[in-house]
Amino acid sequence: MQALQDRPWTPPAQGQWTYEDYQHLPNDGRRYEIIRGVLFVTNAPNMDHQFTVTALAAEFYHFVKAQKLGRVFVAPCEVHLSEISKPVQPDIFFIRQDRAPEPRAPFFEGPPDLIVEVVSPSSIRLDRVTKFTEYEQTGVAEYWIVDPQARIVEAYVLSRGEYGLLGIYKDEDIIQSQVLADIAIVANSLFV
Repeated sequence: MQALQDRPWTPPAQGQWTYEDYQHLPNDGRRYEIIRGVLFVTNAPNMDHQFTVTALAAEFYHFVKAQKLGRVFVAPCEVHLSEISKPVQPDIFFIRQDRAPEPRAPFFEGPPDLIVEVVSPSSIRLDRVTKFTEYEQTGVAEYWIVDPQARIVEAYVLSRGEYGLLGIYKDEDIIQSQVLADIAIVANSLFV
């Protein structure tokens, strides 16, 4: 009888994916994420998306470093939110200094303090519904949804287990944050 480890791997049904299954996936430039046992696959983002990610990550990095607040990470980088939601790969996330992972850690376990997802046409439902709900339920304190096409930033903060809208920012508005208090980012500066 053939040993279990010698048998070829068979992808599981949606809703049954595990981190072990994830480790069988190819390193092919796509972003693979498992949320509540469901595999999500996205292609490489477009240039407008990446411009926004870069601009916002730079703003976060310089602010966080100057204030010695923690660490900023950009995708691809694994976050293990829970046993059934790992990995997720937010576009940008911030972790307070007292929770920062050890150097060379392969992933971050638990909810980051702030997550940013930059919406692409193919990721609207994933970012606005699936990830919104998962980040809320796993305790991510602040969640930003950034839409380069609409040129807006929506910031949500967790209060009593639910996200409430902190604000919608556009044009010359200064984006507010509870987690990164005193950061000052002009909404328009994030878009091509």
